[in-house]
Amino acid sequence: MTKKHLIMAVVILSFLALLVAPAALAQNLDINMPASNYIPTNMNAWETAENIIDALLAFLGLIAVVIILIGGFQWMTAAGNEDKVKTAKRTLSAGIIGLVIVLAAWGIARFVIDLLAKTAVG
Repeated sequence: MTKKHLIMAVVILSFLALLVAPAALAQNLDINMPASNYIPTNMNAWETAENIIDALLAFLGLIAVVIILIGGFQWMTAAGNEDKVKTAKRTLSAGIIGLVIVLAAWGIARFVIDLLAKTAVG
């Protein structure tokens, strides 16, 4: 399986997970309730921004973890070939750097949004 096929499989599985998650979360909802009641109206703009940023960064974190797994798989299947091991190490380091960047971005975004929300309210 080539790297292109692996990336396509990860993207397809991610989209399938995003399609299945709302159905799994909606299992306990009352079917007779109007659709307008499913929309949370008590969320302010800051909470909405936090939720959107959390979802985007969670998806990017998932991609970084998958890249780390791909690098580990490449290393395990290198069979002692130095070129493949170097490629695997580069993939692993890129995945780890990406995960660190995503975590730092999440922390900075959370801090900024909390700070802005406190100054806007108070």
